[in-house]
Amino acid sequence: MPTATQSEAASTQPARRRADALDALRGFAILTMVLSGVIHFGWSAHAPHTLPDWMYHAQTPPQFHKFIPVLPGLTWVDLVFPFFLFAMGASMPLALGRRMAKGESWWRSARYIAHRGILLALFAIYHAHIQPWELSKSPSLSTWFVALAGFLLLFPVLARLPDRWSLERRVAVRAVGWLCAIGLMASLPRLGQDISFSVTRNNIILVVLTNMAVFGSIVWMLTQRNWTARLLLLVPLLGIRLAHGEPGWVQMAWDWTPIPWMYRLYYLQYLFIAIPGTIAGDLLRQWLAAPADSGVWRGWRSGLRSAGIFSLTAGLVVLTVYGLHERKVLETPMLAGLACAVGWLLFRRLRDGTGGLMRNLYLWGVYWLVLGLIFEPYEGGIKKDHATMSYYFVTSGLACFTLIAFTVIIDVWRGRRWMRLLIDNGQNPMIAYAGSGGFMAPILNLTGLEGVLVRRLATPWLGFLRGCIKTFLLALFVSLCTRLRVFWRT
Repeated sequence: MPTATQSEAASTQPARRRADALDALRGFAILTMVLSGVIHFGWSAHAPHTLPDWMYHAQTPPQFHKFIPVLPGLTWVDLVFPFFLFAMGASMPLALGRRMAKGESWWRSARYIAHRGILLALFAIYHAHIQPWELSKSPSLSTWFVALAGFLLLFPVLARLPDRWSLERRVAVRAVGWLCAIGLMASLPRLGQDISFSVTRNNIILVVLTNMAVFGSIVWMLTQRNWTARLLLLVPLLGIRLAHGEPGWVQMAWDWTPIPWMYRLYYLQYLFIAIPGTIAGDLLRQWLAAPADSGVWRGWRSGLRSAGIFSLTAGLVVLTVYGLHERKVLETPMLAGLACAVGWLLFRRLRDGTGGLMRNLYLWGVYWLVLGLIFEPYEGGIKKDHATMSYYFVTSGLACFTLIAFTVIIDVWRGRRWMRLLIDNGQNPMIAYAGSGGFMAPILNLTGLEGVLVRRLATPWLGFLRGCIKTFLLALFVSLCTRLRVFWRT
């Protein structure tokens, strides 16, 4: 395990650049999350072919996609949510650190955290009420219009309004947005939809993100200068995780919830991903505050080293996912351990700048991966649902490696333009998440393009291509919003 050096406060000077690799990781996570939800799932006696099982969650394999809780394994689909959680954790030191560097008080920072949590909680409830397939099992014309209207109303509610606008104008826009959104929720049955408003109807992914945004931010605020204390917080959390099934006060605390539709102690297990993310965020924050190191990576030797780093980190992700999916439980730790040991030769002389950042991320990535592989036999093998200890740590390690690979492309090879679509979507992830069902699906169905795509791309692999096309079109829309400086505050 690398030395947990304390995270010093960033310079009060403005950062010279963004952590584009982190935006790319977040964009990659949100777009693959969207893709995993729109790829081909069909199977019937008349069309018995489907995609390979590694194209779906490991626990919902073809042909019928029934949830099998005892089935272990890992696929690329199982990575998208923890990668997003890891990126959320990494963004906390950057966002909160900037506020505190400007002299903001703890009270104002706490109010910001609470405000963010409330917005995400309301978003989780609202989002579940505007998805077409929640509104109706067989969406009609009115369903598509309601879903599209619900999505568009999120812009006056959540969009960052221009600073040049007067306070009265901004308050008026927010008020109109909220009133229209509330009116839409109250009118769903009268608009011909199959559901009515209920606070208990929410999006579970957004509920978990809400808990992580609040509790993860609090953890970082309390331990921003002490990584040891931050890591030690995982120990009692692990104890609760192990003891909650036994009678006693831990089980009572586990089951107790004042707001069951928004908080359960179970959700705090995802701090096992968010907290590793905050450490990566501290490393990024230190890197952003340091002088730029442009020109250091020139020359054929540096080119070979950077190519080796990219191949190693990307290869470790592929190797681990493939090995755990195929249940090569002996070969995977051995090959991953060998690759990590040999790969150290690429990092050991890197100390400063971008090289130092990648070196530290690599050390933490190796630590989390090894820890996760040690836990792999526990709980019947790695699983996403219910998430195992191995799942938390393995995916944290793989997120570190992916972040390094994106850093090579963007900051070493100067390939930001190659990653622009991912970066733009990473800066606007909630538009991408809500836009899949609230914007892209209504537009495609109202224009008739959905029917054309289904008829022309009907086989399983062409169905996957259809999903890629939808995801790409959504990514272009989100990228346009980002370039027009239209952001949602969540």
